[in-house]
Formats: sequence, C-alpha cells, structure tokens
Amino acid sequence: MSSQDGGSGLMSSAGLVRYFDAEDSNGLRLDPKTVVTLSTLIGILVIFLNAFA
Repeated sequence: MSSQDGGSGLMSSAGLVRYFDAEDSNGLRLDPKTVVTLSTLIGILVIFLNAFA
C-alpha cells in the first residue's frame, strides 16, 4: 500500500470542512428552538385550516 491511499479520505473532505467552517456574517441567525417552534406552529395552522376546508 502506498502512502497516498491512506490520505485520500482527508483530501476528499477538505473542501467540505472549509465550506462548513466559513461563517456568513450577513446571514440570518436563528436559535434552533425558534425554528422548531415556528415549524410546529405552521404545521398546526395547516392542520387547522385543512380541518375546516
């Protein structure tokens, strides 16, 4: 086995690590609890509206 075979996994994921480490300072920041709450409320609203449609 050559030394290049062992390092192929690191090289293939290097672009993904760099992508996920980059932070966009202009992006919208939401707490995960806020996302879950809004999603739940929208789901309840859809179910409620389908019940009366």
